[in-house]
Amino acid sequence: MSEFTPIEISTWSAYGQFYYYTEMAPTSYSVTRDIDVTRLRAAVKARGIKFFPAYLYAVTKVIGGIKEFRIGLNDGILGIWDSLIPAYPQYHDDDETTSLLWTEVSGIFSDFYSAYLTDRKDHGESHGILSSKGIPPKNSYIISCIPWFTFESFSLHNHGIKDYYFPSFEAGAFKHSADRVFMPLSATVHHATVDGHTLKCFYDGLDMLLAFPESWLDK
Repeated sequence: MSEFTPIEISTWSAYGQFYYYTEMAPTSYSVTRDIDVTRLRAAVKARGIKFFPAYLYAVTKVIGGIKEFRIGLNDGILGIWDSLIPAYPQYHDDDETTSLLWTEVSGIFSDFYSAYLTDRKDHGESHGILSSKGIPPKNSYIISCIPWFTFESFSLHNHGIKDYYFPSFEAGAFKHSADRVFMPLSATVHHATVDGHTLKCFYDGLDMLLAFPESWLDK
């Protein structure tokens, strides 16, 4: 069960930034970077497992270590969740639609991978905007992939959705350069909670995790 800790506004050092980018100049932004997935792609192939859930797990683990990505609302109260849950689309070949599914990340990768496969088996074929698993929990964030093409940049527009501070992620198809494999990864964040330095910390952390996939894939 995820825990939620309210933020004490009167002592919150980042309140000035939060107030400015919510009340005076509401701002969200997207940044796209090519991520080196050479070692991760080789590692999942060698183990006969799927790349997509490894991508979900890696991103979730990194943002789990950066509190700014976990700031959100719970019944109208601003606070920090101790973890976020990836909510991801399932594509249906028969009618070319998608349904949103989610799998909680708890503990080691093998546990998450097993839960992911179970969710896919039980709910992956259900149609509708939400899968048969139902509405994602309050601490869910959106993470997706466009596997049909690659891109240099990706910008997500929320069309005026207010009070949503969790990040959203979109990956593209692999790019090959010499002996390396890259994947474009776009992060869309709210400036009220995530600034450029925080986003750098995310990408640096993800680079480190993907450089040593054996350190977590085999646990």
